[in-house]
Amino acid sequence: MKASGSSPLASYETLVHAVAGVVGSVTATTTFFPLDTARIRLQVDEKRKSRSTPVILAEIVKEEGLLALYRGWFPVISSLCCSNFVYFYTFNSLKAMLQKGNVRATPGKDLLMACIAGATNVFLTTPMWVVNTRLKLQGAKFRQEDIHRTEYKGILDAFQQIITNEGLGTLWNGILPSLILVCNPGIQFMFYEGLKRKASKAGRRIPSWEIFMIGAIAKAIATTATYPLQIVQAILRFEPNKRKSNTLQESVQTLINLISMRIKKGGFSGLYKGLEAKLLQTVFTAALMFLIYERIAGITFKIMGLSKVAKH
Repeated sequence: MKASGSSPLASYETLVHAVAGVVGSVTATTTFFPLDTARIRLQVDEKRKSRSTPVILAEIVKEEGLLALYRGWFPVISSLCCSNFVYFYTFNSLKAMLQKGNVRATPGKDLLMACIAGATNVFLTTPMWVVNTRLKLQGAKFRQEDIHRTEYKGILDAFQQIITNEGLGTLWNGILPSLILVCNPGIQFMFYEGLKRKASKAGRRIPSWEIFMIGAIAKAIATTATYPLQIVQAILRFEPNKRKSNTLQESVQTLINLISMRIKKGGFSGLYKGLEAKLLQTVFTAALMFLIYERIAGITFKIMGLSKVAKH
């Protein structure tokens, strides 16, 4: 069952990569979801004094119950499925086009393809991430009293209320830092593809533990480099009413103001509040995701008789 002659945009190979990426990311995100709960509390709730991830998790369980660690799981997973399908499909379509034209892969080309895939993903899926950020923090007990609180019955109700009360444009709030943040998966995939190419020289099969480590290293570098923008992104998605920006200039000014305010309140280290929880969550999640993704794709290609494609 070969599809190598078909267009990269509508091939079995590209579809397998997209589905394998979705399954890997959903499994990994569910496994480490409580760490993301701790991370977003630290980013949004500036008056929370506890900075250690275990302490934050213990506080949430004590004050709100064990299930609070998984609050907003369904909308996050729904957004993640759409987001990763778009990302993996676009990235691997571009990659297949290069391979079809016999163009040699380089770190620069990997970064460019990942950024294009990231920008496509941002425009198509930002509304879902705005909604899931609101749902994830709904009902949370904050230390900061003036935080915008919401009462949504579910995903569809959240969409309806936001559009009715705040306008359609609110669903794309925080899109500027999101577009800038396409460099995060861009950096991640650049390092991941580069390290993987080195590890698989001379046709060597990369063992599972090595794929796990390559995924972890790539994500750790990308997360640390872009973390301050992720804080701004979380704040904009959660509290759009206070910070409406209708033009590019206003969006840039809002971005600069939020970063400046964060530095004034907590110093330069305030831009990295919650980094420990973010690193724990994203590094382990990315490592497990890439491991599952590679193995599912590899097995599927072998069954389909397309084992060469699985090696990239």
